[in-house]
Amino acid sequence: MIDIKKIEDISKLVRYYIITATTKAGSGHLTSSLSAVELMATLLFGGFFKYRMGEPKYYNNDRLIFSKGHASPLLYSLWVAAGMISEEELLTLRKFNSRLEGHPTPKFPYAEAATGSLGQGLPIGLGMALNAKYIDKLPYNTFVLLGDSEMTEGSQWEAIQIAAYYKLNNLIGIIDVNRLGQRGETIYGHDVSAYEKRIYSFGWEVITVDGYDIKEIAGAYEKALVIKDRPVMIIAKTTKGKGISFLEDKNGWHGKTLSEEQKNLALIELGEIDKKILGKIEEPELTKPINEKIEVKAIPLGNEEISTRKAYGISLVNIFSKFSNIVVLDAEVSNSTFAEIFRDKIPSRFFEMYIAEQNMVGTAIGLSLRGKIPFISTFAAFLTRAFDQIRMSQYSNTNIKFVGSHAGVSIGEDGVSQMGLEDIAMFRTLLNCTILYPSDGVSTLKLVKRAAEHYGNVYIRTTRMDTPVIYPESEEFVIGGSKVLRSSSNDVASVICAGITLHEALKAYEELKKEKIFIRVIDLYSIKPLDKVTINQAARETKIIITVEDHFAEGGLGEAVLSVLDEPCSFKILAVRKMPISGKPFELLDYEDISKDSIIFKVKNFINRNTSK
Repeated sequence: MIDIKKIEDISKLVRYYIITATTKAGSGHLTSSLSAVELMATLLFGGFFKYRMGEPKYYNNDRLIFSKGHASPLLYSLWVAAGMISEEELLTLRKFNSRLEGHPTPKFPYAEAATGSLGQGLPIGLGMALNAKYIDKLPYNTFVLLGDSEMTEGSQWEAIQIAAYYKLNNLIGIIDVNRLGQRGETIYGHDVSAYEKRIYSFGWEVITVDGYDIKEIAGAYEKALVIKDRPVMIIAKTTKGKGISFLEDKNGWHGKTLSEEQKNLALIELGEIDKKILGKIEEPELTKPINEKIEVKAIPLGNEEISTRKAYGISLVNIFSKFSNIVVLDAEVSNSTFAEIFRDKIPSRFFEMYIAEQNMVGTAIGLSLRGKIPFISTFAAFLTRAFDQIRMSQYSNTNIKFVGSHAGVSIGEDGVSQMGLEDIAMFRTLLNCTILYPSDGVSTLKLVKRAAEHYGNVYIRTTRMDTPVIYPESEEFVIGGSKVLRSSSNDVASVICAGITLHEALKAYEELKKEKIFIRVIDLYSIKPLDKVTINQAARETKIIITVEDHFAEGGLGEAVLSVLDEPCSFKILAVRKMPISGKPFELLDYEDISKDSIIFKVKNFINRNTSK
């Protein structure tokens, strides 16, 4: 039986903490935090949330994600009320080097993920729930606090669809319908039935509550925890600024805090509080993940021409025995990315995410934070629409392997909408993100393995076209390395490329050799980090560097090389600079001046220019 009086007293204490912390900070989202106090206090301290206090990483803890991350003062205050952090630390909110940042990050150990960019929490929660139900087979539940403003984000509805498809009854969303957003009323205001009808139509169990009736809230959680075969959404009608009469339901207070005078008035209104009261969180059952043993035979790569996208699918199968925590997600293009090879061999570790790339990345974040190695694949062009989720993943210290196929104009006739031409630039902006660009089957096999070994986000760029296998199976590849495939003491220029353009450079080498013109050909398969030593040695010894890439010039391989170049030399970037069109791959490589003939022309142009001097 829930102790309503105790929850009321804890809620009053939590409000006190929110008010004092935000006033001390001089910034923060006071009113957004106040609206959801009873919802969260009842969840944590009413016996519904199970958690081993002081052990945030315990694998069977329930998970709590604040998708409305701007309500971080509420999150931090709850853990003060639970006795896990001190009031003194709470008063460091938003200060330099404090664990209590303006929006939650895993720097605070009781924050599951970095949130605050709205629309991300439900997909992350989906990943955690998916892990519990289908992989680890653990009984923990995942709760996600959502704001009504963020329910217009498409990523939320992507997650709502997929959670229903996978029957995630261990995923419980709580929408704090407080009516007011940053600049005024939200799309449906206080019409909770609008949310109810829409979410119910997607296959969720929906429970509507008064956000301040503790008995009603407790009943909603009780019901949510026994629902079978469908996720649950609790929709709570609340008031922004609840508990301070001069703030309640008032526009213009989003992200604003009280003056000292206003704080004192608010605390008088709040009344007497009991700082000795301590919220107790019930412990989860002691159980361990089920380590399912999956036997799978390696697939031979063969010596015939093979696309790197197909080699990727083979690689996943071949490394699974060593990395059994791999999970593969794909956005309904697995027959093009060749993730279907893994799906067919190891179906229990493959999850179809359909054409919902933002949710796919969010789900991967959730899986990664539960100790899995997600490999997620789609066309490189379509990862761009999930860039916000990709960007946010770095702040959660995730271990995701992104795979973009159909890179560049060399995909051919499908045209510009399908051509990944911005992807290297996108991933280069991410802190500590590794970028690998294999050129043949062997390098793909080895680099996929390296990606799995490496902790941290990795982007692997694959190509549509079949290409010759140029490396022996014994060849080894390291992150941060490169391969010098052709070199001599007579080299007049160094041509640095990766992927499809490497094959063009090798063809150019053979043509130029017939004319006694020798070039150094470097496979820069690791674009981030770069092999600075080999690049500068090439510049020093050949005096000319030409980079060739099937990517826009801005932010691509050429600019990456330029960023580490210390030796003086002549430098030219051959890249996609014209508006791409449909055509045969060889036509498009010629059109964009990144083909064999373009390389030959540029090398000779440099030679003639130097000779004329």
